[in-house]
Amino acid sequence: MIILGLILLIVGYLLSIPLLTTVGIILLVVGAVLALIGSVGRHPVGGRRHYY
Repeated sequence: MIILGLILLIVGYLLSIPLLTTVGIILLVVGAVLALIGSVGRHPVGGRRHYY
């Protein structure tokens, strides 16, 4: 999810499409939060330890 968000952010910036840039930022933030929560190990989200 982090990689997809980064790709959409770059593509949206290069092609001047604000919707892609916004979606890229949202996916990047959500992916980072899920990775952080999953790496803690004490509280798995949705039964998964890691999100890829």
